[in-house]
Amino acid sequence: MLKWFKPDINTKFHIDFAWWEKEGRDLRVHLWSHLCPDCRRIYTTHRGTEAIDWVDPETAEVRQVDGLWHSLRTCCSQRPDYITESTPLLEAIFRVFLANGNEPLSPVELHQILGRRSPEVILRTLAGRKIYKGIRPVREDGPGRRSG
Repeated sequence: MLKWFKPDINTKFHIDFAWWEKEGRDLRVHLWSHLCPDCRRIYTTHRGTEAIDWVDPETAEVRQVDGLWHSLRTCCSQRPDYITESTPLLEAIFRVFLANGNEPLSPVELHQILGRRSPEVILRTLAGRKIYKGIRPVREDGPGRRSG
């Protein structure tokens, strides 16, 4: 069991994939629900999207990437309606992590990216008793981080 600690505005957070598994929720369904209309036409379901061939435009190297994560990062997150002023704070934070490949960010960094709400408000949102969408502090001694 992980020892509890009190995060502060410089504590890094991320989407904890172990939380999704523990809660019996399918992250891939949730990822698919965040696709833009163009990408939903390409991926009509979340199934069979775990590994697709992607050609690096600079090196022409073919690599296997996760189809949903790749689309979210390279297409959907680039659209002006991906995160708007009316996007609820927690949803906006989740979308930032989807767009950046789940790279850990602190409330200070999230504030800089989103340009709204103070780092303290973001911290209170993320560090409460209830865990939303698996967003948790990064723990050096804990599992759960993976990106697409």
